[in-house]
Amino acid sequence: MREHRDRRLRRVAPVHGRQRLAKRLAGETCGASAVEFAIIAPVFILMIVGMLAYGIYFGAANSVQQIAADAARTSIAGLSAAERNTLVTSFIKHNAGAYVFIDPKQGAFKIGDDAADPNQYRVTVTYDASGLPIWALPVPMPGKTISFTSTIRLGGS
Repeated sequence: MREHRDRRLRRVAPVHGRQRLAKRLAGETCGASAVEFAIIAPVFILMIVGMLAYGIYFGAANSVQQIAADAARTSIAGLSAAERNTLVTSFIKHNAGAYVFIDPKQGAFKIGDDAADPNQYRVTVTYDASGLPIWALPVPMPGKTISFTSTIRLGGS
C-alpha cells in the first residue's frame, strides 16, 4: 500500500522542477512562426483584397471620366447643337464598351450646351457600378454610382 502512495507522490513534480519546465518552454521558438502567421495573415490578405477592389473601382471611375472627356472632345466637330448632340450620342453608344470595366448597358449620359455659359458644351456620364465584382468583398467601398462631367469650350475663341 505504501508503495502505491509513493508512486503517486513521485508523479507530482517538485516546485523547482515546474519552474525549470516553464523556463525551458519559454525559450522554445518552434511554433512562434505559425502563431505570427496566424495573426498577420488575415490582415495581410484583407489588405491585398482591398487593393484589388479599389483598383477595379478606380479603373471603372477612370474609364467613366475618360468617356466623358472623349465625348466632349467629339462634340467639337459639330457645327450646331443638334449635330453636336448626335455626334456625342453616337460616340458614347459605339465606344463605351471598349473602356475598361464598363458595361454600356449600365451607363447613362446627359449632353448639351451649358445653361450657365452658352460657349460651353457639357457631357455628364453616370455609371451604375453595382455590376462590378467588388461589392461582396469585406472591404468598405465608395458609392455604387460613378459620375463625371466634362466641359469643353465651343467655337475655338
